[in-house]
Amino acid sequence: MTNFTAVLVTQSDGKNSASLQKLERTALPPGEVLVRIAYSSLNYKDGLAVTGKPGVIRTFPMVPGIDFAGTVEESSSPEFRPGDQVVVTGCGTSETLWGGYAQLARLNAEHIVPLPRGMTLAQAMAIGTAGFTAMQSLIALEKHGLRPGGRAVLVTGASGGVGSLSVAILATLGYKVAASTGRAEHHDYLRSLGAAEILDRAALAAPSKRPLETERWAAAIDSVGGDTLASILRSLAIHGSVAACGLAGGAALNTTVYPFILRGVNLLGIDSSKATKAQRLEIWSRLAKDLPMKLVDSIMQTAPLAQVFELGEKILAGQIRGRTVIDVNA
Repeated sequence: MTNFTAVLVTQSDGKNSASLQKLERTALPPGEVLVRIAYSSLNYKDGLAVTGKPGVIRTFPMVPGIDFAGTVEESSSPEFRPGDQVVVTGCGTSETLWGGYAQLARLNAEHIVPLPRGMTLAQAMAIGTAGFTAMQSLIALEKHGLRPGGRAVLVTGASGGVGSLSVAILATLGYKVAASTGRAEHHDYLRSLGAAEILDRAALAAPSKRPLETERWAAAIDSVGGDTLASILRSLAIHGSVAACGLAGGAALNTTVYPFILRGVNLLGIDSSKATKAQRLEIWSRLAKDLPMKLVDSIMQTAPLAQVFELGEKILAGQIRGRTVIDVNA
């Protein structure tokens, strides 16, 4: 393959523009491993990148797509050989490193993990950064004492990618899961993933003058932030923890110190892009063990690369349920 199809984002006069282009293979940045990509995925950051919004891409030109899965074509690293199937999730891709909305990618081995056994390339991308973040959040909660059998674990933004996979993982492991969503039409979907209780997003984020509410949640995985995160902190049980991994509802956090000093709760920051290679291997191993692939298949839809611009608008508008896999060769 001497040339390949890719989405390329350029900048002119401070404005970003994304388009589908044919690029020469020589245009690829340097790296130890050349991967022929089979699939990428659609994440909120990808929506920002392909619609020309600022805040994600730091160097131009850029191939967006923070995740990809494919087959090694060339490697100067002893870790990988041609023919190996591999996975990459957000590690600076689409920010400073060319990403997955292309038929070829070149990266250093430190960012790449082998495809887990029992998982297809498409399933790996249905999991992608969303599932990676969900499992990273759960591992952080486990390290702070979370175990099945107690109070419910709350998942916010539950019909989105991180939320859907968090619900599925927690329910599979025996946790009672409370799912928060603003879309009534998604209730049956969330129950099919294992949610035992469904809460209205607006009620959960309602303001309160009380620094503490009744203890309700053993823990939470929160991809919303803002008033929702403040509400969770007020309602966590003693020594409970919340893994904060998103800001769909806002970046500001209006809270008090009372949950921390009177209940000893923990606010755990989750940054999947800075995970070490050892952490990436552990997280993917847990995903392969604890997330049934039948559930992954049930939340996955596939779309060709040319549709990524339209889909980017939809994910920013909150109109995407579950996980969208991008077939870069379709």
